[in-house]
Amino acid sequence: MRFYVPIVFGCLFLGVAAVGPTDALAHGDVTPQAVDTHTLPPLGEEMRSENPYRGLAEAVKVGVSAYTQNCARCHGIEAVSGGMSPDLREMDTECLDQKDEVKKKACFKEVDDFFMSITMKGKVRNGVEKMPSFKGTFNQEAVWAIKTYLDTRRPGN
Repeated sequence: MRFYVPIVFGCLFLGVAAVGPTDALAHGDVTPQAVDTHTLPPLGEEMRSENPYRGLAEAVKVGVSAYTQNCARCHGIEAVSGGMSPDLREMDTECLDQKDEVKKKACFKEVDDFFMSITMKGKVRNGVEKMPSFKGTFNQEAVWAIKTYLDTRRPGN
């Protein structure tokens, strides 16, 4: 019995050591990285509440790179969540079920506005940062490019 406890704790320690750092390093630097958006149409200083790049191929291309650099660590490679953070592919799937086109458009706009807000402000719960603020790192072109990429990752696309 007295050898059991050290063996269990030793195994747990080795398991944490093998998973923890490897997992963190697998996705690279966790510091928010600037995104090169020079190939996208400029949007100006006033923040938009609806994605102006929806369906734009160049925005998808920029969004893939921006997502991979900044979001994949927590939200999953190719936007497939491992359960640690919300699955961003499913943010607006309920909008797709709307039969009324006016309601559908309003639903997408509401999700877009939420996405912009949480990306720029970050998320803190109970004093713990759950998501960093990207304000000062991302311009709105970068945010909308990421959202445009995520739209292509919806289940069924």
